Amino acid sequence: MSRSRAWAELLRLPALFTVPGDALSGAVAAGGRANPRTLLAIGSSLCLYEAGMALNDWADRAEDATERPHRPLPSGRIRPSSAFTAACALTAAGLGLAAGAGRPALAVATPLAATVWAYDLALKHTPAGPVAMAAARGLDHLLGAATTGRPLQALPSAVLLGTHTLAVTTVSRRETQGGTSLPPLAALAATAVLTRLLARGARGTRAAASMGTASGSAPGGRAGMGIGVEMGASPRSTTTPAAALCPGIGTTRPTPAHDRLALTLDGALRTALAAAYAATAGRPYTHAALNPSPPLTQRAVGGGIRATIPLQAALAARAGSGLTAVAIAALAPIGRKYAKKVSIT
Repeated sequence: MSRSRAWAELLRLPALFTVPGDALSGAVAAGGRANPRTLLAIGSSLCLYEAGMALNDWADRAEDATERPHRPLPSGRIRPSSAFTAACALTAAGLGLAAGAGRPALAVATPLAATVWAYDLALKHTPAGPVAMAAARGLDHLLGAATTGRPLQALPSAVLLGTHTLAVTTVSRRETQGGTSLPPLAALAATAVLTRLLARGARGTRAAASMGTASGSAPGGRAGMGIGVEMGASPRSTTTPAAALCPGIGTTRPTPAHDRLALTLDGALRTALAAAYAATAGRPYTHAALNPSPPLTQRAVGGGIRATIPLQAALAARAGSGLTAVAIAALAPIGRKYAKKVSIT
């Protein structure tokens, strides 16, 4: 049990719940839907993420011996060579799973793995560190999008996810020293901007839904094709984004009333998820800004990491996939439960 807990601490297992949403939200942001290749991409993301965790502690073992002597490596519960071997094995497994998901996925996973290793071994303590971490999270999002064959369509949402990661990583650079309010204040400002963008929704989703509302066209019509493609359905479908949450709405010959209800439900879901994101990240950022002590700064980092899940869910809802958004959001309470047993930072 002691050895298992040491590995759980090394790999920061509760943080794993922030990973599947990258690929899931990336797939729907690219105009598709989750498929068997997406599951392989999720497996690849999990392996590469954990490779980064193991490599991070291996690279920082001397620093942790002074600042975090309780960590698994400086405390002697895990040998440094074991951590490095785990990082290598997990990286190989991640690339192998990405290859199984197809060439486009492998083409994204390869620079993702390179970014993870570059961050841990060379960039972490340089000004490029937060940018590298943001790039890694954005690439992880594009890894899911690559399984649909249209990764570039998810680039705008990857930028939003990367911006959040940039803010969290910037705050984390002071989590053991504290002493300055500027990073949490900047992160709080970034959270406010992202919350507004998430609540507004994507232009493509609003435009497609508006076409359906204006014409109430029959299946196969111009408006129906616009909405169907937005959901990743067949071009002849007239499914609206809210149909995933309310079966029967917008599935056959939608009327303006049906579309108005669908838009209302979509807007309510986006708003709720954006609010959850703002609360999860904003509250600890505010506390750290008012009192930038190491404990509160560490809580701000933990809050920022946990906020990744409602952010991913909001991105899925923004792309018009309510069902995917709800599935991602369901990971938050599970991750919060296990974070009480093993630190997420």
